[in-house]
Amino acid sequence: MNDDDTPLILTVAPNGAYKTREQHPAIPLSAEDLADTAKTCLDAGASMIHIHVRRPDGRHLLDAQAYQDATAAIRRAVGQSLVVQITTEAAQVYEPPAQMAVVRDTRPEAVSVGLRELLKPEVPETELHAFFNWLLQENIMTQIILYSGEDVAQWQRLRAQGVVPEGPWFLLFVLGRYTAGQKSSPADLLPFLNSDDGRYPWAMCAFGPQENACAITAAGLGGHVRVGFENNLYLKDGSLAPDNAALAAQVAEGAKALGRPLATADDIRRIFAGSRN
Repeated sequence: MNDDDTPLILTVAPNGAYKTREQHPAIPLSAEDLADTAKTCLDAGASMIHIHVRRPDGRHLLDAQAYQDATAAIRRAVGQSLVVQITTEAAQVYEPPAQMAVVRDTRPEAVSVGLRELLKPEVPETELHAFFNWLLQENIMTQIILYSGEDVAQWQRLRAQGVVPEGPWFLLFVLGRYTAGQKSSPADLLPFLNSDDGRYPWAMCAFGPQENACAITAAGLGGHVRVGFENNLYLKDGSLAPDNAALAAQVAEGAKALGRPLATADDIRRIFAGSRN
């Protein structure tokens, strides 16, 4: 499923669940902030935006209306030129029933789902099967977040046992999530690639100033890329990035050097058959 000639999916994750304006004044918090960020990141080469929505006080929120409002604002800014992906991240606030419910209530074009957040003893695997099956039936482009080689093994077990049905899944390898200081390096890709069976397209995200090095390594290996202020505020030279678009532009420049074209949103929709235009 991964090939150096496959267009590179460049996703921007501009805010995350925790980043604040005190950490960077360009963190987008409101729907209109996200719309403005979407436009600049599209111009920089992104084809997908991974959004978190916030409460008025800035805290993490899972809420269908807030997601729909943010998506509408982004659509007004860029039309269908970006795939809009919501998150089910728990952020130490939400439990699996609420995480699954917000997807059902929002019915987004795309969603990211942390496997280990749903794979809990209190969640019957029959319930997981029903949720993943619903995602397929609704043509919701679903990215599975994996934090380790052990997560990859659990993903493969669920597929082998039929808990997760066959579908156009998209994997996200999170590099360095549990390392000291959460500073990733390109070598952090190796446990994932050694464990993965190569059946599905994959992307990576990384923490800290080597984010771009990790991204270009992944691009060179046929993977895809997620960058942005959610996990990193720094350019490849170690200086503070002025905005999310600057992080996206670095990857676009690296992809050009690799001879790898950038995907459009419509390319992504064709790859994953997840379009509900």
